[in-house]
Amino acid sequence: MAKRSKPTFLQSIGGTSKSSPYYDEEAAHVSQKIDDELKREWARRKDTQRRQVKVMLLGQAESGKSTLQKQFQLYYAHQTLDHERPLWRPVVYFNIIKAVRMILDELDHEFSTLDSDQSTEGQAVAHALAPLGDVNGEISRLRSRLVPLTSMEDSLASELNSGVHVAGGRSGVYVRAGWQALVAPLSPNRSQAALATGGPTPGVAHVTNLASRTLMSVQNEIDDLWKHPAVRILLNNRRIRLDESAPFFLDDIVRIAQSDYLPTTADLLNVRLQTLGVSEHSFDIELCGTRYNWLMYDVGGARHAWVPYFDDATAIIFLAPISAFDQYLEEDGRTNRLDDSLQLFTAICSNKLLKNSHLVLLLNKVDLLKKKLESGIKVRKYITSYGDRPNTYADVSEYFRAHFIQVHRRNDIGRRVLYAHFTSMLPNERLSFVVGEAIIRSHIAKTGLA
Repeated sequence: MAKRSKPTFLQSIGGTSKSSPYYDEEAAHVSQKIDDELKREWARRKDTQRRQVKVMLLGQAESGKSTLQKQFQLYYAHQTLDHERPLWRPVVYFNIIKAVRMILDELDHEFSTLDSDQSTEGQAVAHALAPLGDVNGEISRLRSRLVPLTSMEDSLASELNSGVHVAGGRSGVYVRAGWQALVAPLSPNRSQAALATGGPTPGVAHVTNLASRTLMSVQNEIDDLWKHPAVRILLNNRRIRLDESAPFFLDDIVRIAQSDYLPTTADLLNVRLQTLGVSEHSFDIELCGTRYNWLMYDVGGARHAWVPYFDDATAIIFLAPISAFDQYLEEDGRTNRLDDSLQLFTAICSNKLLKNSHLVLLLNKVDLLKKKLESGIKVRKYITSYGDRPNTYADVSEYFRAHFIQVHRRNDIGRRVLYAHFTSMLPNERLSFVVGEAIIRSHIAKTGLA
């Protein structure tokens, strides 16, 4: 039987054939041109879709998703990161102010409860502090000098949040995608226009400049507090707990307190900022002479509501901070963060809507894990199943890796190959390239682009 040809555009909308007395050659020519253009447009769209790589960054809060996104941005789109540098100043200032306030709060708590703490650890801390003399008096003097700085925490957070509130009344900086536009300095003319239209106001710039001047005036007091022997003793005995990036900024307070301060790449990779909702980042990546559009989605906050919208994701990069074995969730002080990561990874592996996405596991923050183990922190104190295994990085990291591998083997309904890597918070351009290349090569094989 002869194969029937596909009707032209004209025929499909009620046109006529050549044998018809009503046949119009010019109309037929136009019809054919329309058909050809529709075919070309369909081919272009299909080719664009095949060259588009959608990647999701998943993991609990503070797992390193935003840091990895910035590493990709640094490697593949550094010009956009350079443009954003000034906009991160207020976030760096907030990180420092929060760290100073947390140290002072913890000192207050420790000094008020130390006499009544009869535990072995409490007695050891009291014994270590005894030779320091009038610590309370010294800290009180520093606190009074630092009040102008610490009193700015809420106002700076409020300006950066731009009206975003988090359930439960938790304080801090929580932003949504596009927050940089609210921080960008505005000229006087643009400021008036923004006020008239309900757009971003220059409030952030004002608070940022005030924070900068205040930071410069008390930089010596911050340095004295950070290096105070009592603070060092309490940090070493884990009686003071700070955000992981706090030591990085406090060690460099003199540099950051300068009036012409501009965040460095290391600052951008260490700064802590909690993102709510889903933010999209676009990169053009060239491999084997072909350019691919890499769309990276950083999913912050909601854990499962996003799944139906990403069932066509090319790959999932799951970040598990294995240094967090001795930490608990901020919203649930009874749940170990490592256990929470395993539960979340289980949910990802077993989700039917995500079964066709490539799976990359980054066992993150190994630099912090090494520091904790070297300082004498015992894993078995927090992970009882670890038992009497050696408390070395090689043994601990392999133990954690084996648990995630086991979760994948038991729960992955897609029977996917799992790409697993140990990673750190340190700048690592090579990691971005290796992970990106592995995902794109898998995408090429799947779509038949090669």
